Amino acid sequence: MTAISDLTPGVWNIDTAHTTVGFTARHLMITKVRGRFGAVTGALTIAEDPMQSTVVATIEMASVDTNDESRDGHLRSPEFFDVEAHPTMTFTSTELRGSLSSAEFVLVGDLTVKGVTKQVELDLEFEGVSPDPWGGTRVGFTAEGEIDRRDFGLDFQVALDNGSLLVSEKIRITLDVQAVRV
Repeated sequence: MTAISDLTPGVWNIDTAHTTVGFTARHLMITKVRGRFGAVTGALTIAEDPMQSTVVATIEMASVDTNDESRDGHLRSPEFFDVEAHPTMTFTSTELRGSLSSAEFVLVGDLTVKGVTKQVELDLEFEGVSPDPWGGTRVGFTAEGEIDRRDFGLDFQVALDNGSLLVSEKIRITLDVQAVRV
């Protein structure tokens, strides 16, 4: 199967071990710092009409990993994610735009971070379907988009002497999702 219209309708659970929820922020506006969230759960519900399909995902904010424990601790703090008060981030799709004859779509949904919900758009690409060695069937998608972290109350900032910022306000989101048919 190579088209989204070939997907079997029903629930497909996100395979956490084969899914990456990543992000990129600029640091000092001269380099990019990449991170990921290691704990994600959710499901794709493929409808009879694939354009009516939905996605729901929950990300554990404490699972943030930027390869620097000090920075990760700061991200978990009240200055950023405030994981004690807001332990999860959620995404619930509201619309899928595109053509069934294409592998590229726009996924629209509600992203909730720190108790603030905003609509976001992600460029979504259908990567295909494959049987797995355990008798199951898997599907893959990639998605990318950009958010302004200030929209979600992530306001921490340090202005530098040269007029630049310590951390970019625009955050690039990258998703590689694999799901297995239930």
